[in-house]
Amino acid sequence: MHIRILALTVAILALATGAQAAHSPPILLHDVRVIDGGGGQPLEHADILIKGSKIAAVDTQTDAKKLPRNTITVNLTGKTVLPGLISNHSHLGITKGTTVTGNNVTRANILRQLRQYTAYGVTTVTSLGLNLKPFYDLQPQAHSGATRTTDMLGADRGFGAPNGAPPASMGLLDTQVYRPQTPEEARAEVRETAQRHPDLIKIWVDDMHHTVPAKMSPEVYKAIIDEAHVNGIRVASHVYYLEDAKLLVGDGVDILAHGVRDTAVDPDFVKSIKARGAWYVPTLGLDESFYIYAEHPEWLQQPFLRRGLQPSLAAQLSDPAWRAKVLGDTKAVAAQKQSLGVSSGAEAAG
Repeated sequence: MHIRILALTVAILALATGAQAAHSPPILLHDVRVIDGGGGQPLEHADILIKGSKIAAVDTQTDAKKLPRNTITVNLTGKTVLPGLISNHSHLGITKGTTVTGNNVTRANILRQLRQYTAYGVTTVTSLGLNLKPFYDLQPQAHSGATRTTDMLGADRGFGAPNGAPPASMGLLDTQVYRPQTPEEARAEVRETAQRHPDLIKIWVDDMHHTVPAKMSPEVYKAIIDEAHVNGIRVASHVYYLEDAKLLVGDGVDILAHGVRDTAVDPDFVKSIKARGAWYVPTLGLDESFYIYAEHPEWLQQPFLRRGLQPSLAAQLSDPAWRAKVLGDTKAVAAQKQSLGVSSGAEAAG
């Protein structure tokens, strides 16, 4: 059964921040299911008392007589409350409707996306590269709460390979990604990046499953990682192959920004990640998105999802010609499903 998630955490705390918090009346969220993120069973039929910008109590036996004066009670039977979500791998502003291009990276488009994240209960978004000036102009306002939206972290422009990933064919501007050819050039560009005080640096190492001509050389990405660490900045890497992932972890990368998709990982690789303290961001939803919408699953019609679609995107997802084109590339679909360990009905039967 579809669980109706109530994304109240961000909205309520945003309304109660700053000077307003001291004057806001207490709020009681009555009769909700609570998922606290600790891994235990949900707490059913609970009440959540919010004072100012903090949760003061969570209880299943609330005595109305003991509630603070002027408490506002909101009956939410059938709804679920959970901690704010975090998106570890996004690219703010670059998409708009059905288009993907650097020209979409505007203040208005970034704010539109931040509001949508907020509506879905996401409290923090990490924009992993391809960021432009509008991102930096907005970030302090998001940090302070002035935008009244999800907060935002970023990886500046990012570093790719000449004739490699991220492919220029996706509509990127020259100012969205560095493409150093030598270690010396890479170090200089990292130092330039550091002057903008990014939260981290992003590198694209692989050839995106042989869809671009070149990979980033180990000499270049080692220089980027080393110079970034000298400047106190962590490094996230786009990866596809297990071999690259092992080398990157050995060379000190802080975050693998995708899961390994060419083969199963081995125990030694898992041990190396743990020993290094590196983060592993699998992005399973991204890999699934290459085909799942064209298959037109039933959940695509749910109002919760439809509310987040711009009109042109909603029209594309419903277009039989578009769906047939995507699913007609059987090799691409099979490759994506294989990377996720998914089998079609015919494959399972065989």
